[in-house]
Amino acid sequence: MRLITVSGPPSSGKTAVICRVIEALRQQAVKVGVVKFDCLSTEDDERYKSMGVLVRKGLSGALCPDHFFVSNIEACFHWGLDEGIDILISESAGLCNRCSPHIKDVMSVCVIDNLSGQNTPKKIGPMLKSADIVVITKGDIVSQAEREVFSFRVKNVNPRSTTMHVNGLTGQGAEELARLFAESSDVGGLGERQLRFAMPTALCSYCLGEKRIGEEYQKGNIRKMDI
Repeated sequence: MRLITVSGPPSSGKTAVICRVIEALRQQAVKVGVVKFDCLSTEDDERYKSMGVLVRKGLSGALCPDHFFVSNIEACFHWGLDEGIDILISESAGLCNRCSPHIKDVMSVCVIDNLSGQNTPKKIGPMLKSADIVVITKGDIVSQAEREVFSFRVKNVNPRSTTMHVNGLTGQGAEELARLFAESSDVGGLGERQLRFAMPTALCSYCLGEKRIGEEYQKGNIRKMDI
């Protein structure tokens, strides 16, 4: 089975792009499944179900969605195998700029939109810098010059990636992305595999439920500003 990890900031158009890609893959008689990770709530799984796509939803709640992902992705992978899925797409929650949801030797995609600001690419860490494919959305809303400048800045951050524009509303560019998905390598399993970059670390009193402000309540992994 092929596994694709798709991540990106909130409201960048991840679900719309994935839906268009699934439509293109179905024309090739490819069986696709989706695992949707989110934080508090999502209705994206219902959107996939309405398309007849096998889907599983996971909500991280109070936990970091990145840590929730890495704790559950292997079980999701085995679910995909049991269902006879050809390509399993993992869609992340809208992640912070420090998140790292990509796995070594597993095709990784970062979705980012033109409206997020020209300086956004350099603000995003491993989620963008370690992706195999960077999908830029909402290009129909900005000028050609803005599209080119944004693409240039994405390439400065991740020169090794394949950068492409996909319109989640019209589907323009989705067939090329679907072809890349179909050509990705099979994944035999996730046991012993490694993330491409370490996840954000925090184990402090606030992680464990502390709400009070003050140094006397701060324990564990705490970092102070030099003021």
